[in-house]
Amino acid sequence: MDITFTTKEGKFNHRVAAVIMNKGKLLVMRDNGIGHYYLPGGRVQLHETAEQAVVREVFEELEIKSRIVRPLWIVQSYFSLDTTGEKFHEVAFYYLIDITGCDNEKLAQGLDLELTEKQTVHEFRWVGPEELEDMYFYPLFLKKMIKDIPEHPVMVTEFQ
Repeated sequence: MDITFTTKEGKFNHRVAAVIMNKGKLLVMRDNGIGHYYLPGGRVQLHETAEQAVVREVFEELEIKSRIVRPLWIVQSYFSLDTTGEKFHEVAFYYLIDITGCDNEKLAQGLDLELTEKQTVHEFRWVGPEELEDMYFYPLFLKKMIKDIPEHPVMVTEFQ
């Protein structure tokens, strides 16, 4: 069971995200029917650690095994969806992820690709930090902070 719930005031999510870099570029994704890009990842399940969740989510979305290098950001986000206006309160853990040695040739070479998870088509793109600034991408804090990946976890609070 995902750690998420809805109230009349909005929705709460406990989420993880994978920061995957290759030759100075960041792997971002978007799904069919969703306009904005975001990082691979998803909701943490009840009785699952954030570390277990990010490795599971990378496997589900990219069909590869990965390794956590270190935690980067712990983020509290307060935002509304562009499409529905639904309000969110989200707590997310962002991890630097190593996919060295993955058996997906396109990913290993830093090429864009599409993969299907259940009935959702995921479009994956490698983008440079300068490209990210002009993209329809969330979370917004990452557009600036990706240029200086921290050595130790940093707490971020974001209101969108």
